[in-house]
Amino acid sequence: MSLKPLKDATGTWTPAVDAQGEPLVALAAAWSGIVGKDIAQHSRPIEINGDTLIIATRSSAWTQQLSFLGDHVLRSIGETVHIGGITKIRFRVGRLGNATGSRPHTVLKRSTASRKHDSERPDAASLAEVMDNFKTDVTAAKRAKSGAAWKECLRCGVPVPRGGSSRCVPCAQAETDAKVRKVARLLFEAPWLGYAGIAALVTELPEREYESIRHRVLARWWETLTRAARLGHISTSGRERLIASSYVILKSGLDPEAISPAVVRNLLGDDLHALIYEISEK
Repeated sequence: MSLKPLKDATGTWTPAVDAQGEPLVALAAAWSGIVGKDIAQHSRPIEINGDTLIIATRSSAWTQQLSFLGDHVLRSIGETVHIGGITKIRFRVGRLGNATGSRPHTVLKRSTASRKHDSERPDAASLAEVMDNFKTDVTAAKRAKSGAAWKECLRCGVPVPRGGSSRCVPCAQAETDAKVRKVARLLFEAPWLGYAGIAALVTELPEREYESIRHRVLARWWETLTRAARLGHISTSGRERLIASSYVILKSGLDPEAISPAVVRNLLGDDLHALIYEISEK
């Protein structure tokens, strides 16, 4: 068995983009494919700070022009490397070293048609032409995906695969978080509504999801109440008393008018009942 020369074995290799492992490395590798070769020569992603991507530019003029394309850049990042959580962009004028400080900048492998398009396009003669080229590339990529197996997220417009969810992952998570907050608020303010009453106010709320939220809310309330019991006093706002009332109604599943003092004492225990109700009444 003969071995291939190393250059033949590695000649067709292209670095993989690992957005989950090292998002900044993935962005650096894909930068030319995200913003186009002209802009990539004058900018570089250098840091991810929370939900903010920091991009270095060659001059304040580039910073000013790129700031107008922030939404396009964010959308291109989502389409190309699928890194979630980046919602803002900041620009910093400085030297365009490697984003990681140790690894060379590599280019994301692009389609044959895309590379041919780049080779046929003459170098931009001005900053305005660079911006126009970038906008054209973003629009072309969006049309290509919409004509293939892609559709737009109904909330933000980012392309998502057909046949799956109508929302991208960040938008779906944001909607889920908003739903959980709404259900938790209703459980606190109107715990007697039960599943049927809350489902009438919150769209797309399966009973299984409602029960999961209910259990988490009860656990969080109980933790607050037992903390007050350990400290031996409630807050000056009396918030624990409101929580205790909602806890008893939600935990018992009874109509508020049907809840007797014995039920309250049985659910809270003698010490907690005395702390919240008997002491507060003195």
